[in-house]
Amino acid sequence: MLRKIGFGLIWLGFVIYAFMFSPPDQPDTFELITNMSLGKWEGINPLILAEFNLMGIWPIIYGCLLFIDGNGQKIPAFPFAIASFFVGAFAVIPYLALRQPNPQFTGQKTWFLKVQDSKILGIVITIAVIIFLGFAILKGDWPDFIAQWQNSRFINVMTLDFCLLSVLFPTILKDDMKRRNFDNNKIYWLVSFIPLLGAATYLCFRPSLPDNN
Repeated sequence: MLRKIGFGLIWLGFVIYAFMFSPPDQPDTFELITNMSLGKWEGINPLILAEFNLMGIWPIIYGCLLFIDGNGQKIPAFPFAIASFFVGAFAVIPYLALRQPNPQFTGQKTWFLKVQDSKILGIVITIAVIIFLGFAILKGDWPDFIAQWQNSRFINVMTLDFCLLSVLFPTILKDDMKRRNFDNNKIYWLVSFIPLLGAATYLCFRPSLPDNN
């Protein structure tokens, strides 16, 4: 119950901040999102471009754990995982609040779960993360990013969303490791303390799920 209350308070605080205390929305936000989505990147700060694309990778990383975790839950993970592509932590946090500890994998590994469990997918994700992180570090304009973070609701909330997804990942990680007989505290803390890249790398090296067929 305390876990549910804790996640509920985090979600409520995020919603209140996003709509009441974050910087004002800017008139060009929709155009900015559209251009970034369509690959029209000219004139956009590479740091913002990288963050926007990494926010599209985070739901894939979470999906590699949530779809498997949801296989043994009373609530399906699918709606929350899909919604996270559009609203990020706004969708992930409710699932984390409603789920129950699930350290065992039950049922069958369908083709879809095999894809989520694939090390190849983990490698592709990790390569994409490294590319966008490198792009942000080498090309990003930090003073411009800070200014936009202070004045744009979209940039501000997207950054907070990114940070929340990074901080919350360990809450779903432990059960995933136990399902694989990979309950190693050193690995757990290493993955937990390296935002995003730690989570992506974990997908490359975690043991495969047992096949109950």
